[in-house]
Amino acid sequence: MDSATRELGSRLHDLLTGVRLLKQRRADARPTVPLGLVGLLSHLDHEATGCHARDLAERTRLDPSTVSRAVAALVTDGLVRRQADPADRRASHLTVTDAGRVALADTQDWYGRVFTRALADWTPDEVAALSAALGRFTRDLEVALAHHDTLEDAR
Repeated sequence: MDSATRELGSRLHDLLTGVRLLKQRRADARPTVPLGLVGLLSHLDHEATGCHARDLAERTRLDPSTVSRAVAALVTDGLVRRQADPADRRASHLTVTDAGRVALADTQDWYGRVFTRALADWTPDEVAALSAALGRFTRDLEVALAHHDTLEDAR
């Protein structure tokens, strides 16, 4: 491994430490969206008409049992509504509730305030470059780990 790649590994370790700190601060703020479920709620919110849990698992590349437990927590918290699918009574159709949208917006605002403070001295071009580089790195990392079918396999 060359020194640049080793340095990248160190920076990624630092980033993961920062992400853990960010999650802890959010937990201390008593979030309305349970920790670890923001991404799932966001995915579901992007589906204007909702979706089935199996579709959500496919899109998020999580194990269906993990999605099932997460959805149960979101339903219990009143953030997601589960209704029988009229076309297939065995399946449930999931939609984000109004309370879920408010909670998600509140969560995104909280992250936005933190990111605004963290990036206060950055130019818009620097922010765009970081975003583009992280996007590319994430895609390339997924290609390098192509033998993993789900994110859970990569744990």
